[in-house]
This record gives sequence, structure tokens and C-alpha cells, in this order.
Amino acid sequence: MAISPGSDAAFSSQKSTLSESPRSKRFPLTEEEIFYMNCRAAYLTVFKSSLENIISKDQLYLALQHAGRNPSQKTINKYWTPQTAKLNFDDFCIILRKEKPTSKAELLKSFKQLDVNDDGSILHTDLYKLLTKRGEKMTREEVNAIVNLADVNADGKFDYIKFCKLYLTTNEQCLKTALEKLEVDSKLKRQHFGSHIEASPEREPSPVPKPSPRIMRRSDEDTFTNKGDTRSSLLATTRKFKTSVSFTVTMGANSNRNSKLTEPNSVKEWQCVQSKGCFFLEEDGEIVSHQYRMQIAQRCMVYLTIKPLNLSQAEGKPSPWLSVDTALYILKENESQANLQLMCFTELQNREVFGWTGELAPGMYWLIPSTTGCRLRKEGQAVAEEAQLVYRDETGGLLLTQEFRSTLSDIFEVIDLDGNGLLSLEEYNFFELRTSGEKCDEDAWAVCRENFDTKKNELTRRGFMDLNLVEANDREGDPRDLWVTLHAMGYNKALELTEACPFVIDVYADKCKPRIKAVHMEACSGQLEKAVCKSVLSKGDAKVMDGYEDIIVHTYTCDTWITSVIENKVPVMRWCAL
Repeated sequence: MAISPGSDAAFSSQKSTLSESPRSKRFPLTEEEIFYMNCRAAYLTVFKSSLENIISKDQLYLALQHAGRNPSQKTINKYWTPQTAKLNFDDFCIILRKEKPTSKAELLKSFKQLDVNDDGSILHTDLYKLLTKRGEKMTREEVNAIVNLADVNADGKFDYIKFCKLYLTTNEQCLKTALEKLEVDSKLKRQHFGSHIEASPEREPSPVPKPSPRIMRRSDEDTFTNKGDTRSSLLATTRKFKTSVSFTVTMGANSNRNSKLTEPNSVKEWQCVQSKGCFFLEEDGEIVSHQYRMQIAQRCMVYLTIKPLNLSQAEGKPSPWLSVDTALYILKENESQANLQLMCFTELQNREVFGWTGELAPGMYWLIPSTTGCRLRKEGQAVAEEAQLVYRDETGGLLLTQEFRSTLSDIFEVIDLDGNGLLSLEEYNFFELRTSGEKCDEDAWAVCRENFDTKKNELTRRGFMDLNLVEANDREGDPRDLWVTLHAMGYNKALELTEACPFVIDVYADKCKPRIKAVHMEACSGQLEKAVCKSVLSKGDAKVMDGYEDIIVHTYTCDTWITSVIENKVPVMRWCAL
């Protein structure tokens, strides 16, 4: 079913804008294709992908506004019932077929019913009474936003003729901008992956959206009507105008996938927990890291960040780990640890910090750190001069060099996961597993506590230094075992941290104190691969691969990385992250 363009100026603008695309120059677009393109342009103004679902009334309201519609609350309630959990893009297209754009004549007719003098204006006092006392009530602040518009108000009167003209012009510009953005995105995709549409010698008919069961269960006559009283129409129109003006100014920020990470206003009053960890680069190029479990006791707002850990930086030495990209995927345990559900990931960024803010229900969660590895790779050049680790004093006693002690202090900072200045047995065992492949048992830890400086049964920084000195003495000053430890921790022969990236995770919650614990240190697991794929499918843009209609490439782009997932729909679905 094709929608008729009618005489609406906004729709004419959409048609002319689309006619400039490379494909439409060769094949004139049908009305059905124009309608579908307009739907997608409006949807992608609110969402990052047409695969993303509408999950609230506010999102539906906003999407319909950007599609040039004029939804009253009554209209919204028709499509979003108490049983509605979400609507998809196909549902959105069906709604747009039924809810026609508001024309200038309809707007003027609504206002004229209130124009007692028939002079094209309405007294502010009458406007306040109508909008704040009857039907769908607006707040006085909302009405003030209308009557304070200088272009359409004078002498205590609201010039609704000018308002309608300004409204339609603004609406037209918003839709035009959305279509232009869609065209730019399409050009970028063609540059990356080629154009499946342009390569086709014959144009296939546009897909006709299929309604979900939520829509099909409703009666067309009961649900898809566009009738409403004058007050509802006027109310929605004035609210639409305000939103359109705001959208024109802020569209760049709202449509930017890489919105800047900002702290919640009251985050300093929230309860916080912190844990450190590290990405390690293996000989085969694989990256391993700590993984965590987090407990949330009650439903609350959570602010979560991950960033490279800032260690002591000796003058003249590079700090390459500070430029390594980091990310954190949050998965919720359902019935078991094997059944994890991706909740979110840290997609917002502020310099080196990546974060996420949102609400989490009570339960157990897994925090899985990730990095692309683009800036964490094997060194190409050998170190010219090997650093000295130990030396003998005048009496022949063996001592650690100041440079080596500084490095050991940094290592202590990395493996002190909870940041309390002490090493527990669990923390020390992550270090032992990394450097020797073995754990320290309770008996060995008891011997350690007897011979080295400890506090509250945990090893101090000084005790950690002495432990390494004893190891050097056991080898009579031979540093080879010490170098094995250093290489396992990511250091090269110049004591530069080049094959590891320590990081720190901060979790804030407004109603309870989260609990977080490192439980594993392992390579990119199947759970992480699934999480990455799900995040790209949820947030990325989808495109059919040129010449292969069953192969879909999903691409997620941010300032720091680009991730693509290839979906093969036949004979089974397989995922592959690039």
C-alpha cells in the first residue's frame, strides 16, 4: 500500500531530497520506496539502528514527531498499551501508514475554532485556559514556551497563522536534515562495503514491513484511526513545534553515536567500589585479562567506567598503555553462569575513560573487559640496552637497582586489585598464575607471612620487594628468573611496559554498594565474543553484502574502533567478529 504524497510541504521536501541519491538518478523511486526511506530516516534520527526497538512511550512519541506526525497522548496510548513491552521498526512503519502527517489546513482549522474575533490570533489568556485546564493538560512552563516565541506573539495575542507557517517550515527542515544524514551514512557505507543496491541491474521491490503480533492483534478500525478532539490536536502541535525547534539545534549531538561521557550530577553522593586489572599480550598475539563478578543488592542507577591505570612514569620513558582503548561488557546471570544476558557496554567516552550510566536490577553480573588490541601488540624492534636489575654493594651483598624497584612498585600497584595497599592471597595468586603458572597454597602463604613484612595477613609493598630480592639471592644474582617474571607482566628489556595495559574499573550506585570480585584471568572467551556480537547487532548499522542477499554485515563505529559482525542466515546463523 503506497502512501499518497498529497500537498504536504514536508513530504515534497523528502521526495526532492531523495531524488539526488545515485540510485534514484538511474531508477526513479516509487512512492512506496519514498515512504520506506522516510520511515527509516525518522527512525535513525532517534535510534542508532533500525534493528533497535522502541521501548517506551517517549521514544515512540519522539520518533513519530521526527516522521512529521502530530501524535496526541490519546494517539500514543492506542499503540502503546499496558501490555506493550516494545515496538520494532516494522511496527513503526505500520503506524506511520495510519497516522498521516498534519497538514497546514488541519492546523489552521484547529486554531480557528478558538479565534473568537476571526483575526488570525488568540488571546494569551484564552490559550492558557485551553491548554492548562482542559483535555490533555500542559504545564504553564510549556505554554510559556509558546507564548514567549517572539515571532508569533505580540500585544498579548498568539498569531496562529505565523505559528503554523513556522511550524511547517521547521518540521520540513528537520525531515530534510534527517534524510540528508541518512544519505551521508549510505555513502559512507558504500565506501566501506560497496553498494548492493547500485550493483543490482534491476531494482527489486522495496520490502513491505510486516506487523508484529502486537499490531496484528488489534483491530484496524479501533486502533488505527486518526480522530481526536481539537484540544488534543492543538496540544500535540504546540509540543511538536517546541521539539522541532530544539531538534534543529541539537541534532548533531543527538545523532552522534559517540556522545561524550558525563558523570551523573549526584554521583559523588553515590556508593562506589573499585577494582583494578590488566590486559596481557600473549606470544601468539592473544590478549588475556581479569574478569569479574558484580553483585547488585537492589534496583538502582549505576555509573560504571573503565580506563587505563596511571602508573609512575619515569622521565624519558614512553607510556604506550595509556593510549590503549578499553571497554567493559556487562552481562547478567540468569539461571546459571553459562546463561549470561548482555545488558550494556561502555560505549560513551571522555578522553581515555569509557563508561555507561543506566539502571540495573538486583542480581549477579559479569564484567568482561575488552580491547581491540590495535594499540597493544608485539614490539617490532629489539631493545638496544638491557636494564640492570641487581647489583652488589661494597660488602658483596645483593641489592635491587632503583629502576627495578620502581618497576616492582608499579607491578605491585597493578596486582593490588582492590587498591588497599596490600596483597591478599587471592591477589597474589593472580600474579603467580601469570608469572609461573602455579598457585601459592595456604601453607606457602603462611611461610611468606612469617618471613616477609605483612599487615592483616596480607603482603605489604616492602614485603613484595624483599620477596623478589630473596629470589635474586637464590639465583646468586642471576636475573634470568626475574626477567621471566617481568616479561610475563608485559615489560621489555628496557623495563618499559609495552605488552600489557593495566586498567581500573569504578562502579557507582545510588541506592546500594555494589560488590565486585575478580574471578578469572583468561583469554577472550566465548561469552565475550557473544557479547561483542550482540552489542554490534544491537547498536550497529546493517547492510546486505554485495551480491549475497543472505550475508549481512553489521558495523558499529565509534571514535576509537570499528567492529563488524558478519551474519550468515543460511543454513544456520553464525557470528564472526572482525
